Amino acid sequence: MTYAPVTVSLPIADRVTAHRFYSDGLGLEAVGELADDGLPEPLQFVVNDGLRLMLIPTGGFGWVIGPHEVATRGQSECVLSLGVASPADADAIVERARAAGAEVLTEPTAQPWGYAGAFADPDGHLWMVSAE
Repeated sequence: MTYAPVTVSLPIADRVTAHRFYSDGLGLEAVGELADDGLPEPLQFVVNDGLRLMLIPTGGFGWVIGPHEVATRGQSECVLSLGVASPADADAIVERARAAGAEVLTEPTAQPWGYAGAFADPDGHLWMVSAE
């Protein structure tokens, strides 16, 4: 069985802020029909051919997860990782994210497993950027 694309859905507080961060900060392409606010609905970004990121206002998560509560900002159950070709690419992505409002948690540096840095998006979701 093949699953493509896989969609990762994250709760967000504000569509405009999230759109700006992921388009300007990470350079991802938004896809879909435009809603009244001028942004795609649902708000989805293409990460690569097999992966999409869907951003759902926190209140809208209820129809997906039922009675399970969405984690509050600053609490995360996963780290989303982006693999890049070089340390310079990792530096560039972390700097773009910082300029777009990310909180840089770990400056890019050599780690035992490679070169990596980590940041939290405006909603507190954790991202790691790494190069081998």
